Amino acid sequence: MKKYIVGIFGVLFLAGFDQFTKYLAMNHLKHSSGIEILPGIFRLEYLENHGAAFGILQEQRMLLLIFTGLIFLFLILLYYKIPLQNRYLPILAVLVLLLSGAVGNLIDRIFHSYVIDFFYFSLIDFPIFNVADCYVVIGVSLALFLLLFYYREDDFAFMDRTSSKEK
Repeated sequence: MKKYIVGIFGVLFLAGFDQFTKYLAMNHLKHSSGIEILPGIFRLEYLENHGAAFGILQEQRMLLLIFTGLIFLFLILLYYKIPLQNRYLPILAVLVLLLSGAVGNLIDRIFHSYVIDFFYFSLIDFPIFNVADCYVVIGVSLALFLLLFYYREDDFAFMDRTSSKEK
């Protein structure tokens, strides 16, 4: 039970922080030309993204809602299946990050029909993104690191359906 309370609190806190930053962006950046933080390198600039990452799937709101919902359900199922043991705390934290990113952008898609983005690296003209996107990128990066260098294949034997049927 503790695992679920900590996970829910973590997701609510992180998604809440994401929404707070988007609220600030909407109220302070929407009707401005942006705020230069590091001249020529980084700025805050308001953007309403009606698509997915890098602007793909523009105006495909229903598809994005369904896709995000399915990913959210998959991540919840995965979180549920992973045991609460010290060895698995890193992957549980990663799942909280991924869930928070999914929830943060899902809230935007449901209530605004678009995702609010505002971080812009002008030096490399990188697509504008938000805090929830950071959660997802950091979460995926950490997951890859953990799967490549920390966990072994047999660490996830508990997820194999055949091994539980044979016992």
